[in-house]
Amino acid sequence: MTHENNNHLSGQLPEVRLGSKVVGPGRPCYVVAEIGINHNGDIDIAGRLITVAAAAGCNAVKFQKRTPTRCVPPLQRDIPRETPWGILSYLEYREKVEFGAEEYARIDLFCKHQNLDWFVSCWDEESVAFMDPFDPPCYKIASATLTDDDLLRCLRERGKPLILSTGMSTVEEIDHAVEVLGTKDLILLHTVSTYPAYYDELNLRVISFLRERYGVPVGYSGHETGLASSVAAVALGACILERHITLDRAMWGSDQAASLEPTGLTRLVRDIRLVETSMGRGTKTVLARELPIRDRLRRVL
Repeated sequence: MTHENNNHLSGQLPEVRLGSKVVGPGRPCYVVAEIGINHNGDIDIAGRLITVAAAAGCNAVKFQKRTPTRCVPPLQRDIPRETPWGILSYLEYREKVEFGAEEYARIDLFCKHQNLDWFVSCWDEESVAFMDPFDPPCYKIASATLTDDDLLRCLRERGKPLILSTGMSTVEEIDHAVEVLGTKDLILLHTVSTYPAYYDELNLRVISFLRERYGVPVGYSGHETGLASSVAAVALGACILERHITLDRAMWGSDQAASLEPTGLTRLVRDIRLVETSMGRGTKTVLARELPIRDRLRRVL
């Protein structure tokens, strides 16, 4: 395995610019609120979720874009599914929750008003072409598409920073994806693709493994229900933190149960910033505020 980025050999990792922010070691964690398809095809719900993300202090929101006829396997297209709109075939359901150009134009305008970056994970080449006019700051590559070389090359041709999730992938598959993409402006996300994920599945030490193996910034995309492990991921050096968000975990939809509600998201961003403040620079000193306490309590000077 060879990579074009050798900075990690000298202990340095590259930085990647996402919109107005720079992501990398020593930088504030870039927090992404994953709306995905939790809007259930309703642009008003999407707008409310964008407002929630902005109010919580997130840096970006993310959606998913698919061409259903390309992404739904033929054997699954006609499987009936109970939905809020009645019983639909799986293909009809996937088409129902897809936003088109009009909805994304509204999302683009609303995110600008909220001072939020926004981008998508594209699941096929047609969706990449669809997104071109919106000029996103980066593209996300979902774990499910990590082995799709044609899609990887299509995204790399856009010249944008890429964020690659590594859930349900072997080390060999990740090696190959990184070979296809190259390491320029690449960020990896440690991910466990279970919904919701159990705590004993999270394996957060993989964050440092990925960082050392590939020499690129590494973040964490969490599908667990709580906050502690996501905050721990930041303490372990995750430069991006992505969590699904919802208005109510009881809402209909496959990702709602693994998502954070507004209060949880606000607490998560608060705790991330507190942890970052607490990490310091690693130099042991005696604080000025410690001196009078030392004088009062230390018997032998």
